[in-house]
Amino acid sequence: MRILVAGGSGFIGSHLIDALMEKNEIICVDNLSSGSCKNVEHLMSRSSFSFIQQDITKPVKIDGKLDRIYHLASMASPVDFSRHPIEILMTNSLGTYNLLNLAKEKNARLLFASTSEVYGNPKEHPQKESYNGNVNCTNERSCYDESKRFGEALCMAFHRENKADVRIARIFNTYGPRMKPDDGRVIPNFITQALDNRPITIYGKGSQTRSFCYVSDLVNGLVSLMESGCAAEPFNIGNPHEKSIMEMAETVKKLTDSKSVIVHKTLPEDDPERRNPDITKARERLGWKPKTGLEEGLKKTVEWFERQR
Repeated sequence: MRILVAGGSGFIGSHLIDALMEKNEIICVDNLSSGSCKNVEHLMSRSSFSFIQQDITKPVKIDGKLDRIYHLASMASPVDFSRHPIEILMTNSLGTYNLLNLAKEKNARLLFASTSEVYGNPKEHPQKESYNGNVNCTNERSCYDESKRFGEALCMAFHRENKADVRIARIFNTYGPRMKPDDGRVIPNFITQALDNRPITIYGKGSQTRSFCYVSDLVNGLVSLMESGCAAEPFNIGNPHEKSIMEMAETVKKLTDSKSVIVHKTLPEDDPERRNPDITKARERLGWKPKTGLEEGLKKTVEWFERQR
């Protein structure tokens, strides 16, 4: 198959391309606003791989056929929500529109990488796909939360009006090699602080929970959804094993043999207290579930961060 991956030089996108490369021709489209060429440089010499540096808020022109489009383009780090809110909004709205038009032109199947952030600060635990969420549409996080919700709505509108073949993946917290050290998310923050023996920063009491999915498991879930017959409905893709932020900090400290102390700072506005996917649909209809234990995945991630130093 001939597959386009938008956001393909990013953390998740580059791992997805690695998984797809052996049997497919891959076109990576990325404006490098948050991705890095380093993530795909090992593929540049391969005839079945091509790279296009472009912002998807401008129409994407591809010669020849396309069979699949994975839309993973978007800044997703909390530190970007205040730095680049308009770019995030436009990527997930106009950029999604452009890729849906490309899918329509090429008669290609499109997977939209949505997010658990569509649930906001949830009042339902764990979160099922039927839950409509508890989202603040005017706070600093809203550029990401609301643009992803809009992207889902746009995919469904194209499906209803144009019979577009769309898939919607609600991705929960994902971690692994190739995360940026200054990403602003929990695991890279904790690992870089611990390796430097600097204070490990926890926002709030650390009692808030997250469910962390190793990147190879996440990629398998995305491919399973793309190749399934489950069109035009959202699927949670994540690990349902819930951990408190304090437990995560202590685990990272142990794995890195760090002398860091744990310090507490003010919890950001509308930071979710709990985040945990109900993956019953994915298990039953995609035959997918995560396989990598948290400590196993963290060891691999710590080793990668150590090699980058």
